[in-house]
Amino acid sequence: MDQTDPAPAAATSPTVSMPLGLFVFTLLYGGMTVLAGVLAFKQVQLWPTNLAVESGIFPFLLLVVISSTLSQLYGRAMAQRIVWWGFLPLGVASALLPLVLLLPASLEMLSNPERLKDLAAFERVHWTTPRVWMAGPASYITSLLLNIWIFDRLRGAGEESTLGLMVRGAVASALSQAVDSVIFITLAFYGLFPIMNLMIGQVLAKVVLSLVLVPFLITGGVQAARWLDARPAKPAL
Repeated sequence: MDQTDPAPAAATSPTVSMPLGLFVFTLLYGGMTVLAGVLAFKQVQLWPTNLAVESGIFPFLLLVVISSTLSQLYGRAMAQRIVWWGFLPLGVASALLPLVLLLPASLEMLSNPERLKDLAAFERVHWTTPRVWMAGPASYITSLLLNIWIFDRLRGAGEESTLGLMVRGAVASALSQAVDSVIFITLAFYGLFPIMNLMIGQVLAKVVLSLVLVPFLITGGVQAARWLDARPAKPAL
């Protein structure tokens, strides 16, 4: 009796299919959650005024764009799931940062005056970052879930048109980011220095950027995700 060779395990095991656009945007989302906390240390002046904005606004704008894009293409539930899982890279980074700060520096760094100055600057900046990172999750989860909820609730006639998508994205981003600014600035910087100029600048900057820039980023993000999803799948090796 002839015996046939068993099928290779790879041929019989189930494969998991995931739209390429969803995969790419999820990776980008995780990176922006970490970068937003790191960049938030620096406040950028809004010339020609005395108002300022913390630099974490830039990656956070991308988080809003990505969450709206995911909601538009893959549904509100999927976008909310990505927002909740965004805590994972943020939590891992928050745990690694104090670990790296507590580990002893190399003898080469300690014996080199220039490297020692760099080490002191590195530690000074990043020892202040944990408060920023603790404030981040509270504002992060509130504002992004609010953004998705408003964006989804504004669905209606003409929602698939480019103009409808841009208006929904602008309104949802402006409202949710105003809320984010009040929560984040208060929790991260209250008591360290006067925060009123920073808070006003943050709210104004986020609202203006939401109305001017976010609509185009969302339409571009939706088009990019659709283009990625339309690419033919490559056979597994």
